[in-house]
Amino acid sequence: MQKKTLIPLLFIALTLDSCTPAIGQKAQKPDVEKSMEIAQAHLENSLKALGDKTLYPRSTNADGSINLVPARDWTSGFYPGSLWFMYDYTGEKVWADSATSRTVGLESVQFNTHTHDLGFVLYSSFGNGLRLTENETYAPILLQGATTLIKRFNPEIGSIRSWDFKPWEFPVIIDNIMNMELLFWATKYSGDSTFYGIAVKHADTTLKNHFRADNSSFHVVDYDTITNEVSAKKTHRGKSDDSASARGQAWGLYGYTLLYRETKDKKYLAQAEKIAEFILNHPNLPEDMVPYWDFDAPNEVRDASAAAVVASGLLELSTYTDQSTRYFDAAEKMLASLSSPAYLAEPGTNNNFILMHSTGHMPKGTEIDGPIAYADYYYLEALLRYQKLTAKK
Repeated sequence: MQKKTLIPLLFIALTLDSCTPAIGQKAQKPDVEKSMEIAQAHLENSLKALGDKTLYPRSTNADGSINLVPARDWTSGFYPGSLWFMYDYTGEKVWADSATSRTVGLESVQFNTHTHDLGFVLYSSFGNGLRLTENETYAPILLQGATTLIKRFNPEIGSIRSWDFKPWEFPVIIDNIMNMELLFWATKYSGDSTFYGIAVKHADTTLKNHFRADNSSFHVVDYDTITNEVSAKKTHRGKSDDSASARGQAWGLYGYTLLYRETKDKKYLAQAEKIAEFILNHPNLPEDMVPYWDFDAPNEVRDASAAAVVASGLLELSTYTDQSTRYFDAAEKMLASLSSPAYLAEPGTNNNFILMHSTGHMPKGTEIDGPIAYADYYYLEALLRYQKLTAKK
């Protein structure tokens, strides 16, 4: 595929307030080609601006400077992953080379026993690299990462521990469900069903303990390591212990969709559908389908990263369910909103991140209403999924 040329003067005459996305207007279908041209410009600019290949763009600091993080940060794999997605879209070797150069610096993460985020870091980078290039040197790194991850599994509790810091004893966050994809890959690659069994047990324990009657999820479930029972259900980044943080619901939707893909267990499909209905039927979901940072915080800042994850998850979910049209249409509307000037940044701005208006950790006061690397990653994934599905129609 030939390299696209940016449409000249694309953003001339746009005067939207970057802090208050427009809502209430009927969304159109996303223009994948135009959106990818803009994303390509951002990524090209970032590659020119970034020096140290062992530091990875995560977000924007309060002073407006770019926040660069080392390999051990849980977000480090998303920038290389975005580069791999651009290679996936264009087929151009220059993107494979750029992605490779930013992926190799993450190799040490395969041995990091102090985090549950090995799937986020390694599968988004080395996993995409292996998928797209069949570079077999990536496979042992992924397998070692999976082997390291399952060291955090407690068979009595039935979960993989998320954090090692206080005040938690054995915390498990809903985000952790996303790391199961690495374990499923490890079973297929190695033939060792241990990884599969741990992924399923973690998913079942999460299904049992994380979800409320309305199918929203708690952020953190803490376990007593003596009784192996739930000791508390709390939040770390949501509005309150009983609220539904937007990104938390997004992880659940995406996670149980991939669990169904890998296991074909219909209880996971049912859970993904229940979470989708919670999100899509929520009275506080804005007209443009980009949620506020917490479903119990209406009229506050948005979280475009949550919309990107939900859109990508819904597109896959639409291929498994009899609610196909409903979920596809919802994802299409979300992507159209994210692809509008209200969220899609003008090239040369936004510290070369693609999307605006994500929220990372509101209670801590960090990464509020700005760009975040994982928003870009899941947005690109959703665009690619949308392109492939529409090509079949």
